[in-house]
Amino acid sequence: MTLKVIGSGFGRTGTMSLKLALDQLGFGPTYHMVEVFKNRDAAQWWVDAADGHPDWAKIFAGYNSTVDWPNATFYAELAAAYPDAKIIHTERDAEAWFKSTQATIFADATSGAASGPFGEMFGKVIRRLFDDRMHDHDHVIEVYNRHNAQVRASIPGERLLVYEVAQGWDPLCAFLGAPIPDTPMPKVNSTEEFVGRRNAGPPTSSEEARR
Repeated sequence: MTLKVIGSGFGRTGTMSLKLALDQLGFGPTYHMVEVFKNRDAAQWWVDAADGHPDWAKIFAGYNSTVDWPNATFYAELAAAYPDAKIIHTERDAEAWFKSTQATIFADATSGAASGPFGEMFGKVIRRLFDDRMHDHDHVIEVYNRHNAQVRASIPGERLLVYEVAQGWDPLCAFLGAPIPDTPMPKVNSTEEFVGRRNAGPPTSSEEARR
């Protein structure tokens, strides 16, 4: 299998909703950070990628698309490795994005809670992007804005969709050449949902598979 769609947007920009939308439109299965939790070997594969030894065929075996972290860190390398893939860049208001990260994925980023291969992956693939300054408001937003600008500048316009999931199906389906479903655009994984799951404790494998 080869990737048809590569999402270049950082986590907390609607990537889970986009994953579900791509799956519904027939561009799945779609890789997302939740896939790392399902495969005990996946974190180490991303560590290897961060160390300059990626095996994209192994990482994405069985997947047609990918969104969210870890892949967003490597969007340029993936765009080169899969030249026929379309790039969807999810964005949202920078202040809203920062607030969401602080309540969710970055809340424990400096606590040392994550250990083993996953902790190493988080450090090399995500924390390194922000110089380990995960709660520095101005710095985190500057990195976010710089990433967004780099994607826009480096990916040819005909290959790129800059997208907010609030825009719904129309621009997404037009870009992908897919018919518009008669169901609402998926809208999942809000800050409240994320925090609720975290407070409920570690999910079972079956619960994780439904996210």
